[in-house]
Amino acid sequence: MTASSSCSSFSFPVALVALACAFGCAHAFAQIAPKPPEAATLKANADMAKTLPFANRQDFEDAMRGFIGTVPDALVPGAGPRPAWSMKPYDFLKANEPADTVNPSLWRQAQLNAIHGLFRVTDRVYQVRGFDIANMTIVEGDTSLIVIDPLLTAETARAALDLYYQHRPKKPVGTVIYTHGHADHFGGVKGVVDEADVAAGKVQVIAPSGFMETAVAENILAGNAMSRRSQYQFGTLLPPGARGQVDTGLGKALARGTITLIAPTSTVDKTTEERTIDGVQVVFQLVPGSEAPSEMLMYLPQFRVLNMAEDVTHTMHNLYTIRGAEVRDGNLWARYIDQARVAFAGKTDVLIAQHHWPTTGQARIADLLKKQRDMYKFINDQSLRLLNQGYTAADIAETLRMPASLEEEWSARGYYGTLRHNAKAVYQKYLGWYDANPANLNPLPPVDYAKKTVQYMGGADAVVARARDDFQKGEYRWVASAMSQVVYADPTNRAARELGADALEQLGYQSEAGTWRSAYLVGAMELRNGVPKIPGGSSSNADTLKAVSNELFFDFLGVRLDAAKAEGKTMVINWNFTDSNQQFVLTLENSALTHIAGQQPGADATVTLSRATLDAITLKETSFPAAVLTGKVKIEGNRAKLGELMSMLDTFEPMFPVVEPRK
Repeated sequence: MTASSSCSSFSFPVALVALACAFGCAHAFAQIAPKPPEAATLKANADMAKTLPFANRQDFEDAMRGFIGTVPDALVPGAGPRPAWSMKPYDFLKANEPADTVNPSLWRQAQLNAIHGLFRVTDRVYQVRGFDIANMTIVEGDTSLIVIDPLLTAETARAALDLYYQHRPKKPVGTVIYTHGHADHFGGVKGVVDEADVAAGKVQVIAPSGFMETAVAENILAGNAMSRRSQYQFGTLLPPGARGQVDTGLGKALARGTITLIAPTSTVDKTTEERTIDGVQVVFQLVPGSEAPSEMLMYLPQFRVLNMAEDVTHTMHNLYTIRGAEVRDGNLWARYIDQARVAFAGKTDVLIAQHHWPTTGQARIADLLKKQRDMYKFINDQSLRLLNQGYTAADIAETLRMPASLEEEWSARGYYGTLRHNAKAVYQKYLGWYDANPANLNPLPPVDYAKKTVQYMGGADAVVARARDDFQKGEYRWVASAMSQVVYADPTNRAARELGADALEQLGYQSEAGTWRSAYLVGAMELRNGVPKIPGGSSSNADTLKAVSNELFFDFLGVRLDAAKAEGKTMVINWNFTDSNQQFVLTLENSALTHIAGQQPGADATVTLSRATLDAITLKETSFPAAVLTGKVKIEGNRAKLGELMSMLDTFEPMFPVVEPRK
């Protein structure tokens, strides 16, 4: 077993987010320029502009309330030539009228998310907004600062804190609070505190119960696929522009930079828990299984501020996120919002969240909470009502409409989640993928299905010819679907690729959801130019690996096992971790890799090492052979068995094809 083979075999893509190519690297490979809007798109966007109350500018007033200052373009330099963050590429949003290639409702949201700087929420409570996809909230304690959610990267978090210090007294950060385990809410922690200060007890880090178990684990086992799909959801492969990436709906974009993680020194374990932190009273409310598996809200009674984390923002959120994740429970989400409303709304003057802008005034806060509560409950209950009538997921998505009382509510618009894919999520949660029609129980696989479909339709040339006519009629959904069939039947069919790209592009220009726009436009770009030859995104580093339990590590090895290579082979390997005193038996049998606590006498080999050494091997800082030579790894028994196991593990291609079949 060579050093290189052992390193690659243990690569561990912790795909918390897709970080590849934010802020313009798409220019390096984009070959065919985006096209202008078609007449049907111009009409669709013009019609949309007539349906919503664009004259209502309350959100813009709220987003600017308390503005203190910023830095030009919110520029945050990066380690290389590209910045970690900049709003300069989004100057096109300063135009008075929406671009004709952007849904006017999304344009409005994109303008709001382009507002950046330091803002006073109320006495001793501040937010830095527009310096990353999320917000950093800063609460002034008696002698120190409480930082809530230190953004996605250390670079943007450091810049946000520096901006605060330009305008406020330079108290040290004494407490960091993570509201939940998504990377844009913890990744910048080392930009605001030093890990040595945490270890020394000078800084405390507070998180909801289960944070470390879920912060990384949610995206590991399917992490490679999620990372690639995130490029579609967030548009990280697209250059910013009126024909490119405009907004994610939740915030402007993902920052580039270094994702870090410091483990909590304390967790909130009770459903409701009160603490005093450096003179600041905080009431925590656990809301697990809402927007994240581990999440909490908080109320600051001294300042009459309610922080709804990511459970109440100025958009419809995701019950299902199109990057891929477990479906979230809309009924539970609604219940948590109502519990917060009953407990805190009557004594709250300002509602904030870790995305978007605050809402002020008790009446408006109560109204927002009720409408967000009812939005998630409506989607959950009405989707269940329709599925109980025999409607399929696609039927429900096409049939369901928001009630008139929510239809014109800006905070209930689908900028990030959408009614269509959230309704399908409810169906998936309760009934799964199968719609009960036996014809769909075991259909042909995509390529075979596509070939037969194209054949039945008269061949590729006939399909493309008919689709050109439908494109001129503005039937872009159908054209995109039909051309996908032709491309899957023959990926080299240039006419189908180009017409499919044209259809996806028009759908993107019409999309109100930033996520849908990005997905359509990335799909169009890849149909025209192929899969970009760039490294895939990964946030695997020493910080994030610490959050991976030994059990999850072995689970991931099982996911990577190539069953064909393992056919007929058996082995048992004992693992001893010297730092945690944990012991495991890893067993290969029947092309399945299982593990259990303990040790098995007569195992083929026994591996003794520290978790830190295993992490170093995972990060390719060393290898098993090198670690054996330095004494950091001890292998008793048949060493060849470990090498044999490594040779059976797959490495995943991060930039696999999406809009065309695998070769």
